[in-house]
Amino acid sequence: MLTRLSRPRALALCALPVLALFGTAALAPLPFTLAQPGVTADVLGKDRGKPVITITGAETRATEGQLRMTTIVATGPKADVRIGDVVDGWFRTDRAVMPRDSVYPTGGSEKEIEQHNLNDMKQSQNVAVDAALNQLKREPGSMRVNVDLGDIGGPSAGLFLSLGIIDKLDGNGKGGDLTGGRTIAGTGTITADGKVGAVGGVSMKVQAAHRDGATVFLVPEAECRQAESERPDGMRLIPVTTLGGAVDALKALESGGKVPSC
Repeated sequence: MLTRLSRPRALALCALPVLALFGTAALAPLPFTLAQPGVTADVLGKDRGKPVITITGAETRATEGQLRMTTIVATGPKADVRIGDVVDGWFRTDRAVMPRDSVYPTGGSEKEIEQHNLNDMKQSQNVAVDAALNQLKREPGSMRVNVDLGDIGGPSAGLFLSLGIIDKLDGNGKGGDLTGGRTIAGTGTITADGKVGAVGGVSMKVQAAHRDGATVFLVPEAECRQAESERPDGMRLIPVTTLGGAVDALKALESGGKVPSC
């Protein structure tokens, strides 16, 4: 025997599975990471009392200004992020919702992932040295360059480590500073031949840079739009694709020449 349901009751019954689905989603962890602005470090100075860049076997120059590499702080790779956290993050300018696998490698324990990120940073440091010396046309074996950023992991400081080495060795090539005395921040991976790569979390890094006094931010060109979305007032964004292009942009900024913009 069939019974015809009234329209309101039929709609109510149809809504039950949908409500159950949303209820499950609200309780279930999601494959996202929540990020916020992290620390910055001046690669021309010290971090936690130790010089970030130490060069032996070659004459170095005293520098003025700062080159601040930037970071994000993210929820752990095993942290439960739920739909309420995601919705809250979407509506806040000081938080970003990112796919977990864009921040952390998949698989492995938290300790293994942490070690992976530290290994990435170590590899990035070695490549940054090669990129800087290639840019200056100096032989890699002519000096020893040591980089120490403590427990900061990941490869995103590569560009700024290369710029720091160049500033300490050569400045702007005419006796002045590559920074022009400014506080300049930014991010980007680097390859030995000087190509700059995207990193993720740029909108949060721009905010960290502004908080710590930077007025100029070097951003991988592919991430200009993301950086622009949360750009603080007074922050100048300069897109870069190569280490040579970044050096040229900083020189032009100091001399009043043409500087690219996002």
